[in-house]
Amino acid sequence: MGNPLRLSGTLLKELQEPHKLRHRLVRLGVKVSRRVSTARYPPDDGIDVFDREWDNLLILDACRYDLFEEHHEFPGTLSKVRSAGSHSREFITRNFLGTTHHDTVYITSNPFASLLDGDTFHAVINLFDDEWDEDVHTVRPESVVAATIEAHEAYPEKRIIAHFMQPHYPFLGERGSQFESGGVSGDVVGNGKNTNTAPSIWHLLDIGRSPVDSQTAREGYIENFALVQEHVQGLLGELDGKSVITSDHGNLLGERLWPTPIRKFGHPEGVRKPGLIEVPWHEIPFDQRRTTTADTPEESEAVSDSVVEQRLEHLGYV
Repeated sequence: MGNPLRLSGTLLKELQEPHKLRHRLVRLGVKVSRRVSTARYPPDDGIDVFDREWDNLLILDACRYDLFEEHHEFPGTLSKVRSAGSHSREFITRNFLGTTHHDTVYITSNPFASLLDGDTFHAVINLFDDEWDEDVHTVRPESVVAATIEAHEAYPEKRIIAHFMQPHYPFLGERGSQFESGGVSGDVVGNGKNTNTAPSIWHLLDIGRSPVDSQTAREGYIENFALVQEHVQGLLGELDGKSVITSDHGNLLGERLWPTPIRKFGHPEGVRKPGLIEVPWHEIPFDQRRTTTADTPEESEAVSDSVVEQRLEHLGYV
């Protein structure tokens, strides 16, 4: 049994710094909810994207189904599906890791693509190195569009997966760019670890130290969706075959971590709540499917571990 004086001292300190107590409570809520929610919504009830029909799969990172349903302007048919993950790492490992799709080219702005080996896809085009925008600490959607068009022209007989980072923070819209929503400030030391990481807007809301209220943060999130939607609309006109828009996972916006009363923002790994695992599957009208062929994988340019770690840290994953 612990020393009661020490325990009372710790409690007193946390009462004097309530954000630390809230952080501890949120972590407890995530731990409890992870166990309960996975029993109710087991990971294997999520879809395998390769079991579905598409020629172009456009992934919007951290896009909730209800956000997409309310704000999208795409033609076609929308349905709600369950993702295999509540976090990019889970989505990538459960859909891609250990599989081979040599008829597919993966264009990605998500650093978790570094988990994949060279035999998964015909080619992997990592944008989180050369196309990373140091001013906003993410890959902008227009960079993904340009790389996807270039890849489609270079590989006309391959399926295309394009993984956008938006609507995931950092927020790039007019309102959202007025407050810190995630990323880093200060210098990055040589080993890739940042010495002055700015916490994400979702973490700050969790612990009660956000510079804005939850509604303002939500507006920044919606702006990011509108931004990426505009660029995806332009991309669709450049792609032949059947295009589908989906997401790797959703994002909590203050829902309770059942069965606890604790509220949570963001997308904790392993928590299978509707706001995290319900994502859009939107099929765009098409005239004719693309004819695809599988070929020996090309060797992709390796991205250093320090760059990967730095990018993950920028996006709040480390």
